[in-house]
Amino acid sequence: MALFLLLLVSCSPKAEYQSTSVPEDLPYLVVLGVAQDAGYPQAGQKEEWAKVRSGKARQQHAVSLGLVDPATNQRWLFEATPDFNIQLEKMDQFSETEQYPYDGIFVTHGHIGHYTGLMQLGREAMGADAVPLYAMPRMKEFLTNNGPWSQLVSLKNIALTDIQSGQSVKLNERISVTPLQVPHRDEFTETVGFLIDCLDKQVLFIPDIDKWQKWDQDILAMIQQVDAALLDASFFKNGEIPGRDMAEIPHPFVEESMALFDGLSTEDKAKVHFIHFNHTNPIIFPQSPEHKEVLEKGYKVARDGQVFTF
Repeated sequence: MALFLLLLVSCSPKAEYQSTSVPEDLPYLVVLGVAQDAGYPQAGQKEEWAKVRSGKARQQHAVSLGLVDPATNQRWLFEATPDFNIQLEKMDQFSETEQYPYDGIFVTHGHIGHYTGLMQLGREAMGADAVPLYAMPRMKEFLTNNGPWSQLVSLKNIALTDIQSGQSVKLNERISVTPLQVPHRDEFTETVGFLIDCLDKQVLFIPDIDKWQKWDQDILAMIQQVDAALLDASFFKNGEIPGRDMAEIPHPFVEESMALFDGLSTEDKAKVHFIHFNHTNPIIFPQSPEHKEVLEKGYKVARDGQVFTF
């Protein structure tokens, strides 16, 4: 069964960004941010800030997803970003939970855009009470043994919950989440993506990976299996960052991914939603030729506020 998108999607940028309200009874995912760890504009990028001030560009928050089950008043967060406070306010506008702020948080890895928002749960901010944090072994060790994150553990602002790659975590009667370990720059923690299952539908979320060919899973088969796939699109092509060896920051370029996915059916290509855009990636701009190229080839570009129902 195909996943239903509550956003009208077409090759027209204007139509692609038309949105509607969230469902009242079905579980759903909402995109809370689409940018790479440092957001858009990035710190110190004066030309980017000028574009935002002039209305030529929109500010974009770091990649995050909210998962909501309105029938049970539960919600979960994927990625605790530096924009945690803004993204929590977004969630509060259309969802609620008896375990405020979240019934649980999942983080993919220990790079700044994916876990540092946990600071908002600490004593200097919310002073949260035992928010479940689903953590892989190295992530658990990192948070437990390194300050200031260790204070979140010792003060019980977060409650670390063990997860393992390939092992499903049942969140309620309708929803389960499976971490999938992927190759990435793992200086501090391992890196995972997540497979989210609900009511016989699946969403694959992999915001960071080195290259698809390095993974022990077949990404083409995964795309065919799921109903939607939100995939790493940090950079559009090689050479995007002047004067820097991009081999030091390996990611699957969007051009590479589209070439790899080219043999997929039209239906399967439409499942792919590129996400996690570096500030240099032109597809962050709806009117750019690169953004239009992605759409014309049958893929999608994830955007803030996009909703997926199950």
